[in-house]
Amino acid sequence: MADDSRQSVTRGGIAPRILQSWWAPRDVVRGLSAMPERAKLVVLMAAMLIFLIAQAPQHARNAHLDPSVPFDARMAGSLLAVMFVRPLLAYAVAGLVAFLSRALPQRLTPEDSRLALFWALLAVAPAMLLTGLVAGLIGPGAALIVAQTVTGLGFLWIWGANIAALARKA
Repeated sequence: MADDSRQSVTRGGIAPRILQSWWAPRDVVRGLSAMPERAKLVVLMAAMLIFLIAQAPQHARNAHLDPSVPFDARMAGSLLAVMFVRPLLAYAVAGLVAFLSRALPQRLTPEDSRLALFWALLAVAPAMLLTGLVAGLIGPGAALIVAQTVTGLGFLWIWGANIAALARKA
């Protein structure tokens, strides 16, 4: 029966796969391992777009509290950073992880390294939206720390599981 549930998630859309990634990331990423490079780029850019949207509530709050930098300017800076700089950094990190895995018995190809990282970023995107809402509506405090911690640990868990699922013996 477990195999049936894995197959249904694999056949499902993006949203069920994202949810499944929080409790069974290895199964999800194995099902995505044949993803072409152009689709990996789409996954990365979708994650970055969600990250950009997640920053809007906090920028609105900050613009209201400090009108010297308007909301539009704050979002323009975020647009540049999130949609242009972070994807380059993601490619660099994925390449570095693939390179460093050469020293381990379980090696990761550059393509699998990109999939592991890009899918982890997309899988954690809903948590980023929650973190952005907490930052914008509540502001600094315990709730924001909890949201950031859950998001960060979730990302590390999913990314680590993705790497472990895609690594192959040398």
